[in-house]
Amino acid sequence: MARTILITGGARSGKSRIAEAETLRFAMPAIYIATAEARDDEMRARIAEHQSRRGDGWTTRAAPLDLVGALDATDGAGPRLVDCLTLWLSNLMLSGHDWRQAGQGLAAALPHQRDPVVIVTNEVGAGIVPDNVLAREFRDAAGLLNQWIAGAADDVYLVVAGQPLKVK
Repeated sequence: MARTILITGGARSGKSRIAEAETLRFAMPAIYIATAEARDDEMRARIAEHQSRRGDGWTTRAAPLDLVGALDATDGAGPRLVDCLTLWLSNLMLSGHDWRQAGQGLAAALPHQRDPVVIVTNEVGAGIVPDNVLAREFRDAAGLLNQWIAGAADDVYLVVAGQPLKVK
């Protein structure tokens, strides 16, 4: 079975850049599985920045909700980069999907992938306790989801100030 690599860290820590390089180490062309949805100008600008940095050699597939389906559909076509797990979680929670079932389904599916999967996620539990219920639920859900995926991953990296630290 192929390798699964989880790359986590804070906002603007350099996770995506490191994940892109790690994915391309496996082979080109690579597949970028995007979980973000361009719902406002700021998110459109972020998406455009990621796209221009990646350049040629990538095929993009949108998967705001059905991440396991996107992985299964692209398995056998080259290494995949999922960016990012916490946006996927937000999409699931805000659309009323069962994020626990989806997250456990993803953790169960990863060991069966033939091609490598590199997953980017945010580390959200190192800050203060949020002041509202939805933010606390998201923080707790992200912590659990990250644990499940880290458990299924072969390698886990924490990125701090653009520097990856191997955790697993």
